[in-house]
Amino acid sequence: MVKIGRLCRTLSICLLGLLACRAVLAQQVTNLTDEQVQQFVQQAQVSGMTEAQMEAMAQSRGFTAADVNRMRQRINQLSSPSGKPAVPVETNVVREQPATPTPPVAVTTSPVPIFGASLFSNAHLSFEPNLRIPTPRNYVIGPDDELIIDIYGNAQQTYRPKVSPEGSIRVENLGPIYVNGLTIEQAEQRIVGRLRTLYRGLNSAASGIQAQLTLGSVRSIKVTLLGQVVRPGTYTLSSLATVFNALYAAGGPSPERGSFRDIRVYRGNRLIRTLDIYDFLLRADQKNNIRLLDQDIIFVDHYNTRIELAGEVKQPGLYEIRPDETLKSALTFAGNFTDRAYTASIHLRRNTPTEQQLMTINAADITQFVPQAGDRYVVGSILERIENKVSVSGAVFRPGEYALLKGMTIRQMIRKAEGLREDAFLNRATLRRLRENLDPEIISVDLGKLLRGEVADITLQREDHLTINTVSELRQKRTVSIQGAVNKSGTFDFVDSMTVANLIVLAEGFSDAAISSRMEIARRIKNDTSGLVSNQNVRLMTFAIDQHLRLNSMDAQLTLRPFDQVFVRTSPRYEAQKGVSISGEVFYPGAYAVRTSTDRITDLINRAGGLKPEAYLLAARFMRKGEAVSLDLQKILSNPDVAGNLLLEDGDVLTLPRRPDIVRIRGEVLNPATVEFDPAKSFRDYVDEAGGFTNKALKRKVYVMSANGKIKPTHSFLGIRSYPKPERGAEIVVPVIPAKEPNRASSTERAAWLTVIASGVAVILTALRLFTN
Repeated sequence: MVKIGRLCRTLSICLLGLLACRAVLAQQVTNLTDEQVQQFVQQAQVSGMTEAQMEAMAQSRGFTAADVNRMRQRINQLSSPSGKPAVPVETNVVREQPATPTPPVAVTTSPVPIFGASLFSNAHLSFEPNLRIPTPRNYVIGPDDELIIDIYGNAQQTYRPKVSPEGSIRVENLGPIYVNGLTIEQAEQRIVGRLRTLYRGLNSAASGIQAQLTLGSVRSIKVTLLGQVVRPGTYTLSSLATVFNALYAAGGPSPERGSFRDIRVYRGNRLIRTLDIYDFLLRADQKNNIRLLDQDIIFVDHYNTRIELAGEVKQPGLYEIRPDETLKSALTFAGNFTDRAYTASIHLRRNTPTEQQLMTINAADITQFVPQAGDRYVVGSILERIENKVSVSGAVFRPGEYALLKGMTIRQMIRKAEGLREDAFLNRATLRRLRENLDPEIISVDLGKLLRGEVADITLQREDHLTINTVSELRQKRTVSIQGAVNKSGTFDFVDSMTVANLIVLAEGFSDAAISSRMEIARRIKNDTSGLVSNQNVRLMTFAIDQHLRLNSMDAQLTLRPFDQVFVRTSPRYEAQKGVSISGEVFYPGAYAVRTSTDRITDLINRAGGLKPEAYLLAARFMRKGEAVSLDLQKILSNPDVAGNLLLEDGDVLTLPRRPDIVRIRGEVLNPATVEFDPAKSFRDYVDEAGGFTNKALKRKVYVMSANGKIKPTHSFLGIRSYPKPERGAEIVVPVIPAKEPNRASSTERAAWLTVIASGVAVILTALRLFTN
């Protein structure tokens, strides 16, 4: 239903309403009936004119701005506050098909998909007629069609006449040519015959002048859709539209009620075609998708029989069935069974007058079984079991599942598995078997005796599983290890006949630290305890390496046993180089290697050529592992035996700067600054140069950091502070007074204090009473 209240607020619709009916030219707007006003609004929807064009046409026909305003007021009076018409409107509302139709949405309350309903709710499928096709020779011409007449050859001319409402066209000075109801081919013959009065011999071989008739812009037609469609009504469509175009514009058959298999097309009160959408969906057959003519009626009836297919079919859903179709036909609609479908029988739930009934349909009856309305068919799936399966795993060349043949034995199954592998453990295999109640049982098999014929072969049963272990699976994993002066120490898998030389190759050879002394093997003791004391649990074997780190011929062939540990010794004097560095005011700064484990700081300075005259020892810095170590280098150089003369370690850095001439003041002073050093200045003089202490300065904790990192704190005695003397390169640090944390007692502590106070008061009062008495 068109909302008149929403449409009447645009000037264009008002103008169209005035111009749509010729009768209004002789009437005043105030004299129009309500039905005429509603008809104007409906006709306004099918126009493509702009607002400016409609204003010009209204003025040319004698309408004024006051007429347009009065028309708008009339339409507003017919609208309710909600925007819906206050008076009845015709049921068959004219709807114009847009250039790019918006796909309708088929709403269904059923959770089961209805076969065919998605065809008219697909956003990527519009059924829009193709206007860029050759002119159909059987196209029937009607009013508003545009024809293109091309004259070519010795004369060239093009005419584009439009068919008038009376059904005729005009070409130059010729009289009207009636073409309404003719096909393109018939109209071409009639028009060419009339044009021969202008072009002698037209379309004859000797004249050299030819004519061709094609279709230009097509007219619009009105088609009415009735019955069980989503949006019934009258629609304005292209004259090339088919039944599917009209159905799509109306949203298709109603999924809840409409039939997808009984769609009738009426023309001139006669049934001319019945369309079955299933023909298109299942076989892409469009033989009944005919082209529509003006005033055709499409009627969609209620569905008659609809059934549900569920379970193992390729497309479960609701399907419409004709009276002459069987359950086999319905399964064909659903794509038939899936690969896992149980096809021996189908379960049916059928409605009776009072309740539901369960039925089972055998496979032989599917072809003749006739469905009824409301039937629900469920196709089950096959069981997750195999009726003739046996399997073998482990030490065979082709483990897996095999078909159980009649009388098949273990030996035959091993033969099917391409035989046993060389590492198969023959003394015991395991056969897992299910009893009649499906309880599992284990049967031990001496596979060696069975294959040699010493014991009877075992006949297999369904679901038997034979497991044949390998020798390695039944023993601890065997390894050997090597440690010490090799390039890749670690644990390696043991193999038979492995020698010491093989293990050293696996360890990528000796490292540079290996020495030509004795190697050692530690071996576990099992049975051979000869030559061992009672409390010795490991047998040790030693052998030598020559000066080129090569084993002698006998030791190289020494065969290892599982879990042996080989140790290669490192030279006692072998050590990677250690380096230290010195920078600053020495004659030869740079990196130096540590010669001996007794090298000290003074040795490093001597190797660097000694100190330059500019070196300032009080500012010397010594770094070890990224941390500054405070040193008194003057004391160390004057007496190398003092404890401060540290032994050198790898990575040590010694820095000897020039004599600094500045002093830094930072922290809680008014103006932190860097000033020149003056031996005559005191601590307070430097602080005053930085503006003095702030109110937050913690004066009693002031300290001076010397250039070498040593800290000189402030000392106090009887309230008198003694500030340290700043030296060259020193830094004066004034810390801030820490914020005081509020002293808040907990509730338990407050209760305890109140108890103590109350007890004290009670004792005092008791003492006072005794004293007064």
